[in-house]
Amino acid sequence: MSATKWSLDPSHSELGFKIKHLMISNVSGKFTKFDVEAETENNDFTLAKLVANIDVASIDTSNEQRDAHLRNADFFSVEAHPTMKFVSTGVEKLDDETYNLYGDLTIKDTTKPVKLSVEHSGVATDPWGNVKAGFSISGKINRKDWGINYNAALETGGVMLGEELKIQGEVQLVKQAS
Repeated sequence: MSATKWSLDPSHSELGFKIKHLMISNVSGKFTKFDVEAETENNDFTLAKLVANIDVASIDTSNEQRDAHLRNADFFSVEAHPTMKFVSTGVEKLDDETYNLYGDLTIKDTTKPVKLSVEHSGVATDPWGNVKAGFSISGKINRKDWGINYNAALETGGVMLGEELKIQGEVQLVKQAS
């Protein structure tokens, strides 16, 4: 078996999230700058080792004022903590296309274990001879586990923001020459 290295194809990848707002709807956002590196045995992702780095300042919710607030100390403290990091700790193959990906997620110097659901769409060669692998990723985390506690009480009861953050991503990796 030989180690195969993979890197992110950023033009065919996205990383997004949703959170409850006013407890009646979801607000969506994304990180426009992130990187993923993986190492596998050939094209077998069952034993994959993966590292993802997310540029927190690249947060984009389609509202500049909200994005600025998310970058400050109430939420991500971007100046002190410019990067979020995910490091895989294990992969559980459920069937030929479905995996659980376990790893440690670090946000604001707090590291906690997470489990993500991964659908592996397959491996294909593009018209230029590049071997690519595609994945859909989803999961849920509680933002308070990472010290992101900001909220506001509503006059009608309840709070402005939910604690649960839904993560969704589409990731395409490119096999690197050995």
